[in-house]
Amino acid sequence: MSLHPPIPIFRSFDEAKARDFYVDFLGFDIVFEHRFEPGTPLYMAVKKGDCELHISEHHGDATPGSAVRIELPDVHAYSEELNAKRYKHSRPGVQKQPWGWYDMTIADPFGNRLIFCTDIPVEDQEAS
Repeated sequence: MSLHPPIPIFRSFDEAKARDFYVDFLGFDIVFEHRFEPGTPLYMAVKKGDCELHISEHHGDATPGSAVRIELPDVHAYSEELNAKRYKHSRPGVQKQPWGWYDMTIADPFGNRLIFCTDIPVEDQEAS
């Protein structure tokens, strides 16, 4: 039996802020939205490439302040793309980590951290 990639669930407290951050700023697409009835908390899925995240306003679905690492081919290019949007709440930078990765950490409006990362090729690690 093979396993599929996990789907993290992040806690949200404000639908408009979640959409602004995940859709408008990070560039994720909405996969689905669910409410048990009008006026109840939102549970939605967003996706960018193969990365899917679930965002929930439901108490108990997730703990605020969680973190997830999301690997991508070029974190520097994504950082440039995001900074070009001039989002008022974040201007993310990339840091070279001693364990061989470039990391860009961005906190969402609810204290969750998304760490976008790219593996540094061994030949580049040795050149430093």
